[in-house]
This record gives sequence, structure tokens and C-alpha cells, in this order.
Amino acid sequence: MSEKLQKLLATAGLGSRRELEKWISAGRVSVNGATSKLGDRAVPEDRILVDGRPVKVVTDDSPRVLMYSKPEGEVCTTVDPDGRPTVFDKLPKVSRGRWIAIGRLDINTSGLLLFTNHGELANRLMHPSYEVKREYMVRVHGEVTEAMIQRLSEGVILEDGVAKFQTVKAQHSRSNDERNASNQWFRVILGEGRTREVRRLWESQGVEVNRLKRISYGPIELPSIVRRSDFIELDPKQVVSLFRAVSMKPPKFSEKNVLRDIRERKEKKLRARGNTER
Repeated sequence: MSEKLQKLLATAGLGSRRELEKWISAGRVSVNGATSKLGDRAVPEDRILVDGRPVKVVTDDSPRVLMYSKPEGEVCTTVDPDGRPTVFDKLPKVSRGRWIAIGRLDINTSGLLLFTNHGELANRLMHPSYEVKREYMVRVHGEVTEAMIQRLSEGVILEDGVAKFQTVKAQHSRSNDERNASNQWFRVILGEGRTREVRRLWESQGVEVNRLKRISYGPIELPSIVRRSDFIELDPKQVVSLFRAVSMKPPKFSEKNVLRDIRERKEKKLRARGNTER
């Protein structure tokens, strides 16, 4: 059965549907020799070219999703002109499509990043209309009052509109040297992912964020087993939970990909054991 061209290409991992719509509008995509336009439909067997190069469209019902523990100092781009390390440097190769980062973290923020080769899933997880929650641990420098927390929960005006935290909860000090009013830890939840939104929200109250770590994205939490600069493949149940979080039909996982998942998890445990022994 034919599908809209941008959806077919997105499912095959070539990018988000929104990005691919721009490619089609710009005349970069052709199907069976004819330049495509928005609204065109296709099937995987069609001869599809992007910028004159053939694209093999394989609509596998077993998409891959990775969780990655980003350290501070890495950037969320495939190539950095300044030569800084990127979050893509240590990811495994993918047989179809490409890895798409689900959201971004700035260079000074650590924690959970998700990657997938399923463009439409990535697009929905990032789209503000689905209000996929992002949870962070944040250390704030400066005095924080109840009135400030109330304003951050009700909404403050930033340069790109009104923003707020869904929840703001104070946390106990993580170490003895932080048991003072100038450095406090908070657990906060956002329902969208604007650029530097956590930092800008706190800065609007006259305080500074000096540590920031994302600990969950939607239903996925970053476990302690995933060390900084390391990754792990999500199991089928976790992938299904992401699809359901954005009202998409869950995929069916082939036996081949389930076995691959088991093998890679075993390899992950062996690597972790080796690091511990060293």
C-alpha cells in the first residue's frame, strides 16, 4: 500500500517528516523519474532518488532506539567545525537510515539522549503538541524562594513566549560541601524542549544553573548501569512505550532484532564488567 512520500522516507530513517517535506518542496526528491511534490505517494519498491542518488527504502517494523549518557563537553551535531567531540562519535553503525537525535542537550548539560533510526518517531517525540515530559536534576546557585518556585510553576515570559515547569521539587544535598543556601538541587519536569529552556527559566528569577542533567525522556529513565559516554539499546517493551507515548501504532519486532538486542545487551554487560575490574 502506498504512503505519503515524506512519511515513507521518515519511517525509513532519512530524517523527520518535517525535514523531508522541505526536501520535497525544494525539488530534491524524485520517484520513478518524476520530480516529486508534496502530497505524492509511493511504495518501497519505487525508484526513489534524493539529490539524484538512489535511496533504498526498507520499512522495517523493528526500529532501533538507543539511550546514551551524554557527558559535559560533547555537542549534539554529527560534525563540529571546531573539532569538539560529538554525541555521534561512539554510536554503533546502523544498517538502514541514520541515527537521529531525539532532542538536544547543550555542551554544558549531561544525561539522557535518545537516538533512533525511525524518523517519524523522532519527530513526534520532539514535537511540542505531544507534550512528552523531560525530567532534569538541576543545581541552582543563589537563593531560591517559594515565590520563585510558584512563578516557575505558573509560567514566566521568556523571549520566545511563556514557559513553565510542570513540577519543581527541592532535593536533599548531594554532598557536604553543598549544604548551604547558595547551591541547591532541584528535580524539574518540562513538557517541551525549547533551547536552553531549563537554564533560561531559572535565570529569569535571578539565579544561575551550574549543573544540569537530564534523567528521563517520556517513559524512558537513564539507569545507573549506563555510564557517561556509553550507550545501550532499548528493549522491545521500552520502544513500544515510546510509540504509545506519542499515539503511534507500536511496531512488531522480528526474531532477528530481538536476538540482536539480547546479544548486544550481553556484550554491554561484559564491557561493564571489564571496566569494573580495571
